[in-house]
Amino acid sequence: MKKEALLYEKLADAAVHCYLCAHHCRVERSQFGFCGVRQNIDGVLYTHVYGEVVSLNVDPIEKKPLFHFLPGTESLSLATIGCNFRCGFCQNWQISQESVRDGSAVKAQEIAAADIVKAAIKNKCKSISYTYTEPTIFFEYAFDIAKLAKSQGIRNNFVTNGYMTQEALRLIAPYLDSANVDLKAFQEGSYKKVCAAHLKPVLDSIKLMQKLGVWIEVTTLIVPGFNDSRQELTDIAQFIAEVDTAIPWHISRFHPDYQFASYEATPEKTLKFAQELGYKAGLKFVYVGNVYGWGSDTSCPSCKKLLVKREGFSILENNIQSGACVYCHARIPGIFS
Repeated sequence: MKKEALLYEKLADAAVHCYLCAHHCRVERSQFGFCGVRQNIDGVLYTHVYGEVVSLNVDPIEKKPLFHFLPGTESLSLATIGCNFRCGFCQNWQISQESVRDGSAVKAQEIAAADIVKAAIKNKCKSISYTYTEPTIFFEYAFDIAKLAKSQGIRNNFVTNGYMTQEALRLIAPYLDSANVDLKAFQEGSYKKVCAAHLKPVLDSIKLMQKLGVWIEVTTLIVPGFNDSRQELTDIAQFIAEVDTAIPWHISRFHPDYQFASYEATPEKTLKFAQELGYKAGLKFVYVGNVYGWGSDTSCPSCKKLLVKREGFSILENNIQSGACVYCHARIPGIFS
């Protein structure tokens, strides 16, 4: 569905300036922005993906991954096509790298914002997650859903690359309860080469989310030969700790895919090393994903006892009550009720 976009300004000669994301595209008449789904039609910027859902599922919140946000609950998860990154290791590239500009062949189902909220209520979901692709790209749709969801007591989560502008983040913040931000690397050259983007806007988004009271968890997919050096992993961990040592860091194992199909999967020893660096930097919670049997449990930073026992995306044991450890009563950072 075509809908006039938010967060743009009209320029001379029917051009427009889109400031939804950090690309800050100047879009000439009839042209598309970098995302390939926002188009200038006669001097007015439109989104072509409003309500055009290509993926809709009920997921455990742990799959996002969000471990300190309503653990054990389910989240209605949705996406449209499109992204403002071009990551060669994207694991949802079949939908994220599609665009209206290039004539996407992915079939979409048009669903009204109100119907998404109704589906969340029907499926007893405590939250709605804007995920699988980049939620900034379908911002107008996510924004309308989030406002309706909030009025019904349903929380909202972004699973995002963090490349939105501060204007976009401030606009959605009153309705956004949590976000998992994908911090892909800590070198500007890596972001430019692999993601066709820049590092600083992502770091700025993480800082602003924390300031605005959005619960944050950070994920880094560790790709051998790309971002797995001791220095880079240390830099990522130290940055997160400088923002807030209570922010959970999810270290995710890479599996060969898309344009990185020739790379090897991340060795488990690299993941264990990264986890150690995270704790050394002062982080209280460092989790390992895409592995089986270790790395996903939550322990109390105060008394060190097991709080949440996980197996895959399932909760086997939960010893957090009213946001506190049942053993020593220390407050556990997060949203638990």
